[in-house]
Amino acid sequence: MKTTFIYRQAMVNDKSKAADVFLVFPRFLDTPGLIEQDFRLLFGEATANTFLERWPTTFRARVIKESHGLVPTTELLDLMRNAESTAEVENGWDSDMSAILLLLHLLPPSAQGRKRPGKISASQAVDQLIRFQKAGTSVQQHLDNITQSSQPYLLAQGSTRSSIHSYFIVIDKHALPCKATGSVGAFDELIKAHYVFGTSYSFSLSSFFTFVQTNIYNIDMGETKETPRIAELRARMLH
Repeated sequence: MKTTFIYRQAMVNDKSKAADVFLVFPRFLDTPGLIEQDFRLLFGEATANTFLERWPTTFRARVIKESHGLVPTTELLDLMRNAESTAEVENGWDSDMSAILLLLHLLPPSAQGRKRPGKISASQAVDQLIRFQKAGTSVQQHLDNITQSSQPYLLAQGSTRSSIHSYFIVIDKHALPCKATGSVGAFDELIKAHYVFGTSYSFSLSSFFTFVQTNIYNIDMGETKETPRIAELRARMLH
């Protein structure tokens, strides 16, 4: 697969050919680790390791701290409680995914246009980031039920949201198995999939993903357009 990397990148960046990438390279559909391989070829070892190194040590605790300044809602309080929990979470996502979702609440979807049509809340935007599927349910069934195209998102399979056994990245009605079995690693793979397959961020998650891209991965820092809210959050968290 490494030998076909250049051809694959040319393909995903060609709108007329991008949709056929999984027909030409079907190994992505059954071989975990290929997204990581291509991302490392794109950006190098240091950038590939950045999120798994910096999120647990630098950003996680700061995100939780900043979330205490938000207007408390039932869902936000549940996420904060789960993120700060050292015991197994009974309801909701596990501690690590809850902390990631708190960042989404700190950088919620922005209004679309002057009249704000279709503006959704951070809670509603979670579905564009991760969806839960009960263990034993067919992944293909989930794919068959997709009625409209969307940007890549995580499909988490398990007995409960806090006990996930496997993760998939859903792209264009295809499910790519994640190599990671934990939520932080799966989220890292989701970010990398956007680059490997040349897909743009979901509009509703644009601020959220841009913050992760520029401030944690340090990809295109200073070149990517950031909203004032991103700049403000960075100033509070990193200074």
